Amino acid sequence: MFVPVHDINPLKRLPFQWVTVALIALNTLCYLLFSTPFFSPVNQYVAEFALIPAEFLGYGSPLPGEIFQLTEPLPMPEEVTIVTYMFVHMGFLHLAGNMTFLWVFGDNVEDAMGHVRFLMFYLLCGVIAALTHIAIDPESQIPVVGASGSVGGIIGAYLMLHPNVKVWVLALYRIPLRLTAFWVIGFWAAVQLYSVFFSEVDTVAWGAHLGGLVAGAVLIVIMRQPGVLLFDKPAKEV
Repeated sequence: MFVPVHDINPLKRLPFQWVTVALIALNTLCYLLFSTPFFSPVNQYVAEFALIPAEFLGYGSPLPGEIFQLTEPLPMPEEVTIVTYMFVHMGFLHLAGNMTFLWVFGDNVEDAMGHVRFLMFYLLCGVIAALTHIAIDPESQIPVVGASGSVGGIIGAYLMLHPNVKVWVLALYRIPLRLTAFWVIGFWAAVQLYSVFFSEVDTVAWGAHLGGLVAGAVLIVIMRQPGVLLFDKPAKEV
């Protein structure tokens, strides 16, 4: 597995990636809030903000005691969870993984769109990712949380914009390598595609990851600012 840590790709149009940083801060704040005693037991509150396909489609309630013990401490309309699920994470590694990808790749996608379009893009990719997961497993009673769908959209957009940019990654979480974004993102996409059909792990919404990836690759074509090229060449290093 490749973990990206830095890309050699400076901003061209924006002085700073304010929305990317704000999204990282918001996701982190939500994680910290759910870790406080006020939200204890945390699983009950997290499940209220999670997307549950069976509930979203009106098929029924989650199985009690399977993953979350639900007592509905904060009744949340099911229609809203298609957005709220993006900002909830079930553990530090889950949060750290998504935020790392967002930090490395989000700034350049924001640079290509501008602040407002990028925020709309982020949310739309998350919604499309959720709908993809629902379409694949409409009767699932397993809560879905995390920003992976939106992050998948950012990854797809980055691949369309900067496939030749060099990215520093940690292979197997410890070996530093310098690869092009095409290989880093291509490997990530291949893992998602393989997992959709062959993975026996049913606690990861692989379809949402893939749906977000495809959504991002398509949306960047119509949402990028005028003059922003697709498949551009990397900046020369000095």
